Amino acid sequence: MSWLTLISVVTVLAAVLASLVARRRELARMATSIEARDEARERGTHRARLQYPDVDLSRCIGCGTCVAACPEEGVLGLVHGQSLVLHGARCVGHGRCARECPVGAIAITLGDLSERNDIPALTGELETAGVPGLFLAGEVTGYALIRTAIAHGTAVASEVARRAKEAGPVDEGVHELCIVGAGPAGIACSLQATAHGLDYITLEQEQLGGTVSKYPRKKLVMTQPAELPLHGRLSRTTYRKEELMELWTEIVATHDLPIRTGAAFIGLDRDARGIFQIPFGTDLIRARHVCLALGRRGTPRKLGVPGEELPKVAYGLVDAASYSSRRVLVVGGGDSAIEAALGLAEGGNNAVTLSYRRKAFVRIKARNEARILEALQAGRIRAVFESRVRVIEPDHVQLEQGPEDAPEFLRIPNDDVFVLAGGVPPFKLLEQSGVSFDAADRPAQETLTAGGSGLLPALSFAFLFSVGALAWTLLNRDYYAADALGRAAHALHETLRPSRGIGLGLGIGATALIATNLAYLVRRSPRLRFELGALTAWMTVHVATGVLALVLALLHAGLAPRHTVGGHALAALGILIVTGAIGRYFYAFVPRAANGRELALDEVKSSLATLSGEWERSHREFGARVRDELQALIDHGRWHGSTLRRLGALVFGQRRLARTLTELREVGEREGVAREHVQAVLTLARRAHRASLMAAHYEDLRGLMGSWRYLHRWIALAMVLLVVAHIVTALRFGGMFAR
Repeated sequence: MSWLTLISVVTVLAAVLASLVARRRELARMATSIEARDEARERGTHRARLQYPDVDLSRCIGCGTCVAACPEEGVLGLVHGQSLVLHGARCVGHGRCARECPVGAIAITLGDLSERNDIPALTGELETAGVPGLFLAGEVTGYALIRTAIAHGTAVASEVARRAKEAGPVDEGVHELCIVGAGPAGIACSLQATAHGLDYITLEQEQLGGTVSKYPRKKLVMTQPAELPLHGRLSRTTYRKEELMELWTEIVATHDLPIRTGAAFIGLDRDARGIFQIPFGTDLIRARHVCLALGRRGTPRKLGVPGEELPKVAYGLVDAASYSSRRVLVVGGGDSAIEAALGLAEGGNNAVTLSYRRKAFVRIKARNEARILEALQAGRIRAVFESRVRVIEPDHVQLEQGPEDAPEFLRIPNDDVFVLAGGVPPFKLLEQSGVSFDAADRPAQETLTAGGSGLLPALSFAFLFSVGALAWTLLNRDYYAADALGRAAHALHETLRPSRGIGLGLGIGATALIATNLAYLVRRSPRLRFELGALTAWMTVHVATGVLALVLALLHAGLAPRHTVGGHALAALGILIVTGAIGRYFYAFVPRAANGRELALDEVKSSLATLSGEWERSHREFGARVRDELQALIDHGRWHGSTLRRLGALVFGQRRLARTLTELREVGEREGVAREHVQAVLTLARRAHRASLMAAHYEDLRGLMGSWRYLHRWIALAMVLLVVAHIVTALRFGGMFAR
């Protein structure tokens, strides 16, 4: 017994120490996430330009699968055990976070469209509001994902085919559909139109591939699995630019798609009968329906400076390897400019200078940010921040750096200039064609709802199955109500006993359900890369199989489990279901409360920024002191130290708060700050102190509740071991297969 006691003490201490270390690491990661979120808000990268994930905190269970699934670093992070958007600008709409959320708590959205003038007003069929027959598809709608573009193009062609069947044949010389653009949306629309037998034509200004065709050589393109009409499934998640271009070319040739290239889309008109007329070069294309499958980049954004017409100025870089021993200036600070500068600096002995109008890089991917900062530190690239190109000469470029009212001028020797400052979206051209960007013309926006958690169908199925099991027991109540001796003499004993017939089948079924239930853990693991089916469906199966396994195990035991290994396994299974239910329903409450306190802190900071703008220039010392003291109040005892330290902060924090308020009042009076402003600052300080303490202690409570998950996992392990032991015992001593 003494040996067992000593081993138990060592095991318990090891578990406690491991949990404490894990808890410290979790707090450190959370502090980092909050710092990243605050940094993103300061830089304006907390919201995406197009799509971004919207997390329903009433459903989020903090499993972290969305964070692990996101291919873009830093978009999502865990704060107080729930997923929050950190750098939303890095989101490109892959949607893997929504697909991998086991409870359907994430939806990919464009956010509140009421104040946006860059999203077209479209119906649910992607038809332009007020212009029947004019459809939009792909990136121009606001969604940049290739999979979404394919879905848009397919849906438009199907809708046109449905209308064509109702309207009858078109006049001679009039196409049923004209598709403008041969990117992913345009090609998908063309394929689906071919599948429906439509009379259509596709117009493309330059070459197949749309935006992808303008990417640099060998650029990696992220996709999601999608179904391309007539071709089949695109199952890969990454393609190089050349691979996608080869795929588009092969598809066009294989299906003989009627694609015409060589002229720009300059607009469209409608005749008196409502037929669209689209000028294309010297021809006039006439069609009953039009699908504009255009990108959002439009024409390259120009600088409008002297010398921009020189041959050395380009607005795109296709092959960086073709430049060697050149003095290159790259203008811009987005991902395209960063990737071009890095490509030019990697080989060819080029002297690369990057001119960017801001103080720091803002909306770039985390990988690009890390690479460019490393290149700047190593001296491979020179960056001139807060700079503007003023003159481009044949052998040099003149930059203006610093504030516009007192700039400094730099003269940089130069051979090539790449202007990668984004593009001018074709919104004006679209408006002239009848597309509205007015929020008043958009249909009423549907209430945002994340995907269903699958809980209702899981519990409904489990309920119906349990009712069936109850009916079975009532039907055979004379057997299940009998004692052990009565059962042995019953006519159904050989059929319903655990080691024979139906009873044995129920046990095998329960074991199979347990194995299926545990497969959810394999599906959820980011390391095993087992991605069969959506994780929401697996969570549904996880809940349903847990309940069904318990019901079958009870019937297998004849509703009379004993003090045996099998009986203990059944008890462990029951406890496992109870702990899982508690974790599933109640664990999210405290994280929501803690994140609510974080929102309160954000409101304090926002109020301070609004208030300080009125007096910061004349009372700069007071403004700096206020920011420092409020940040100290917020940070005090939150993320460092033990729970006891945070309890100490609660007890002695009032003394610190009183001292801070006195110091701020004295500084404000000394600098002559208006009394009402000082009083407003003191009120904000009290709110910050109270909210930070509440957030910290909610987090401590969440950490305590987090042990429930570990309890759930250990019970699951114990249950599995007991089931294995029960099966081995039954095989060896139960004689279940004896004749």
